[in-house]
Amino acid sequence: MSGETREIRIKRLRMRAWHRGTKEMDLLLGGWADAHLDGADDAALDLFERVLNEEDQDLYQWVSGQQPAPAYMAAFARDLADGAAAKLIG
Repeated sequence: MSGETREIRIKRLRMRAWHRGTKEMDLLLGGWADAHLDGADDAALDLFERVLNEEDQDLYQWVSGQQPAPAYMAAFARDLADGAAAKLIG
């Protein structure tokens, strides 16, 4: 958003990530936000914001591999899935 400081943008993105509507996506996106937003560059923040605009049902299918993710976020969906798997195993 224009006129928004980086700090405010990160807080806004983190809040949106943790308050998605489905617990699974809250945990995946909120966990990623907590781990990565503070060190993310502007391009990563832009990508994350675009991901947050997607529907939870679609995101879940892409991250779980039930459907292929759109090209713009395919690598991000794999990273989320890998991070979730690592938490379950670790």
